[in-house]
Amino acid sequence: MATISTISAPARALASNDALTLTHVTRAFGALRAVDDVSLRVAAGQKYAVLGSNGAGKTTLFNAITGDFPPTAGSIHFFGEDITALPPHERIRKGLRRTYQSSLLFRELSVRDNLFLAVRGVGSGRFGLRRASPRHASCVATEELLERARLSHIADELVANLAHGQQRQLEIGMALAGAPRLILFDEPAAGLSPAERRELVALLTSLPGHMSFVLIEHDLDIALRVVERVTVMHNGSVLKHGTPAEIESDPQVQAIYMGGQH
Repeated sequence: MATISTISAPARALASNDALTLTHVTRAFGALRAVDDVSLRVAAGQKYAVLGSNGAGKTTLFNAITGDFPPTAGSIHFFGEDITALPPHERIRKGLRRTYQSSLLFRELSVRDNLFLAVRGVGSGRFGLRRASPRHASCVATEELLERARLSHIADELVANLAHGQQRQLEIGMALAGAPRLILFDEPAAGLSPAERRELVALLTSLPGHMSFVLIEHDLDIALRVVERVTVMHNGSVLKHGTPAEIESDPQVQAIYMGGQH
């Protein structure tokens, strides 16, 4: 049904312009295969979704890509480079970013300060103790992130005072620090109100065209509106690959994840 199919060899990633290529990736915890023989590829600049019910293996797949739980079998290529065995901080340096289901924010700092720390964390001189001047590149980049994340109007607000949706926006803004090449978004719409969901869609669709992202999401209305390709997982394995329209109309996907209708 889809052009995304099982990858026969890692050499294909080296010869392509794919942002991310997973080849027979497996992650086992003892006898349990949380991710089982998953192969997919995300083209440079492509917006991609991985869907599935709880326990399908989506977050474990993200953990394998980021290096939090490296694969027990298979390989991962990032813009043609084999990163299967690289530690997480090396993957970040190469332009891979991630958000998490649970917020990882400095709640007693302002929105601006959180973004500033994100900028310094992925830049050179991140361990310097001297406070940067307003014209310093890191401060300029922070102001740009405030605009891109649509948070300029609450730049000086403490994170602890933000609505849940604003905190999710801030997490996305922090993931954008340092010109990432690909971002993994883990359940960005979780717990959002309808208005916050609309703001999230606007933010995701405003991201630069050259930037790739992979989205894990239970809210199919959001996921299918902001991506170009979809992989559906079930019990740790790939169930379907396809376009949003193909996935939405697929009887097997409907039966398993949509109760037969959507």
